[in-house]
Amino acid sequence: MRKVELKMNENEKYKVIKKLVETNGNKKRAAVELNCTIRQINRMIAGYNAYGKEFFVHGNRNRQPIHTFNLDLKNQIIDLYISKYWDCNYRYFSELLLTHENINASESLVRELLTENYLLSPKSHRNTRKRIKKELKSLKHNAKTKKEVTNIQANIVAIEDAHPRQPRAAYFGEEIQLDACIHLWFGNVPTALHLAIDDSSSQVVAAFFDYQETLNGYYHVFHQILYSYGVPYLFKTDGRTVFEYKRKKSPSEEEDTFTQFSYACHQLGTAIETSHVPEFKPRVERTFDTLQSRLPIELRLANITNINDANKFLDKYVKEFNEQFALCIDNTKSVFELQPNEEKINLTLAVLGKRTVDSGHAISVDIKSISDF
Repeated sequence: MRKVELKMNENEKYKVIKKLVETNGNKKRAAVELNCTIRQINRMIAGYNAYGKEFFVHGNRNRQPIHTFNLDLKNQIIDLYISKYWDCNYRYFSELLLTHENINASESLVRELLTENYLLSPKSHRNTRKRIKKELKSLKHNAKTKKEVTNIQANIVAIEDAHPRQPRAAYFGEEIQLDACIHLWFGNVPTALHLAIDDSSSQVVAAFFDYQETLNGYYHVFHQILYSYGVPYLFKTDGRTVFEYKRKKSPSEEEDTFTQFSYACHQLGTAIETSHVPEFKPRVERTFDTLQSRLPIELRLANITNINDANKFLDKYVKEFNEQFALCIDNTKSVFELQPNEEKINLTLAVLGKRTVDSGHAISVDIKSISDF
């Protein structure tokens, strides 16, 4: 017959030991009743003789665990999310709390706390949104103001359906995915972040802000790649006229005209493939999704309001971003070709000076057309 273990509460232990001491009873029987050893019985007898009933009261009674967050700290976390770190996902918010506010709150605690207050992550799953909406409908009549309900519902953000993952390239530099995303990254005017991602490691190999998606932006991205890594094997990007140009009624590909960017790739020996399908370049698409939930907040916290400061900020931020999200490339063979000399880079990309932007949002770049050479 299986022996049933009895969990005795403090009062029951006190009663058994009190009776044992007063009647000079059998310790073995008391040990069986309390499901403990004779040694523990002797310890409890000594404690009873020294302190009475107080000995059986657990030392942590009415005390919160040392890692428990008090109400004021919880309210502070909620206020910080609403006022300073809105639109962060739970994991990133917990990282920002530790980095900027010296509050060590785990992701699970942040999720529980914010969800209880109907502050949903931009990455919330569809089932979570449905559950919260259902709760809101049932609690709507208890809401104090309409504004409260509106604020709660405003935090429910749609999530894009995930696309199936494609196999990665085998080597570093074998495939670089290019794209630009126009978004309200900083200030009050949307700008275009031009990005280059290595497919094998998801490492950001170049990044550059411009006011629109432009040839200038992609030239600067290519320029960064050449100086930092060398010549990549392949670019994958969309079918914009920046990258390819098909003459109407052209009888053959030979009669098509090179764009300036594709001509630069041809001169340096980099292949280029284009497609209008987003799944053609999934790494850069997913990276933009991650950056949209993080980079605007980092730029805001750094008080970045103009494009020149934003581009300077990218130098440091990209390194930190890669340390956190990119795969390790130590054991990945690099197929980047040797870096061309500076003269060839300048002639090929027509980048002969540094980019400057005036306060009127006009772009001034010391660039000569390839056709001038």
